[in-house]
Amino acid sequence: MKKIIALCCLAAISLIKLYAQEIYRFSLKDNLGKDVSLSEFKGKTLLIVNTATRCGFTPQYNDLEAIYEKYRDQGFEIIDIPCNQFGAQAPGTINEIHSFCTTNFNIQFPQFDKIDVNGDNEHPLYTYLKAQQPFRGFDLDDNLGKSLDEMIRNQDAEYAKSSSIKWNFTKFLISKDGRVLKRYEPTDKMAEIETDLQIELNPALTNMMARRSIRKYLDQPVEHEKLMTVVKCGINAPSGMNRQPWIIRVVEDQKLIADVNEVFKKANPDQVNRDPGFKNMFRNAPNIICVATPADGSGQLDAGLLGENMMLAAQALGLGTCCLGGPVRFLTSSPDAKFFIDALDIPDGYSLCYILAIGYPDECPEQKPRDASKVKFIK
Repeated sequence: MKKIIALCCLAAISLIKLYAQEIYRFSLKDNLGKDVSLSEFKGKTLLIVNTATRCGFTPQYNDLEAIYEKYRDQGFEIIDIPCNQFGAQAPGTINEIHSFCTTNFNIQFPQFDKIDVNGDNEHPLYTYLKAQQPFRGFDLDDNLGKSLDEMIRNQDAEYAKSSSIKWNFTKFLISKDGRVLKRYEPTDKMAEIETDLQIELNPALTNMMARRSIRKYLDQPVEHEKLMTVVKCGINAPSGMNRQPWIIRVVEDQKLIADVNEVFKKANPDQVNRDPGFKNMFRNAPNIICVATPADGSGQLDAGLLGENMMLAAQALGLGTCCLGGPVRFLTSSPDAKFFIDALDIPDGYSLCYILAIGYPDECPEQKPRDASKVKFIK
């Protein structure tokens, strides 16, 4: 059964990877009329842009060239595709357009022949891009976003309901493995695009952004060497005055986990019965990492930094984690679970702070929204 589950998980991952490769099946004609397959850009981060030379957004060529020069040596390419569908603002031949862009903006990134991005004759690449990242609206707190919304809404009151490209200089960010990561409307700030680009180009930042709390795990214990690596990364987190005011206990003993789980099930039958997939109180993880801090409440900040390092290290090793507080409350309040606390051998003066569930993920949860409005830069 374990092998079947593992094979199913691998098959699902393979399908996701294959689907991500779809973008490399498309081809474009370059400015010389030669067919170029996007497979030539495999392994590179791409920004695909529909452009125009007589648009109010045309000066964005300066910004595009600036980020191209800054990141091209890190595996970044811009795919510039002129389109004449918006106000007929990309007139002329591709040779004339290319000459205009090189003369006025000194662009060095690849430029391709004109295509349609909407309608009956739209290029299949854009059918795919729009399906992956539909229109999510303009930023109405931005004056340009508000103006563009009003202009297009006057032409089509229902325009926001479709995934169509709305105007020139709409952009799509493509990951190194072919996933369509994000869509940017022409009014979106280049600083936001550059931030996302830096994350995609930097493996450490990519790993950080990919971490999710995992609540479903394969029935497969984590190798001892990987647990050691995770903990080593944890204890190298910052610690005030290098006090390191935490105690770490990594539980690999499957019987110990099973025994304390029986105590939990007896004490919480309703909760267990509500969850048909229930295996254990630690989100069904095969291993756990218990972190204790001084009972007087000090050391919790350091323990938080320790935990974040361990979770990011686990992510980099292909493992999943979830930081748990509920099991701590149960273990420290249930007399029948004392044998588990005793087995952890936590010194006097310390108490459990949190428990990390850790194991091989059996799910791929989507990222949950983050509230950027809580961030303010004081300049």
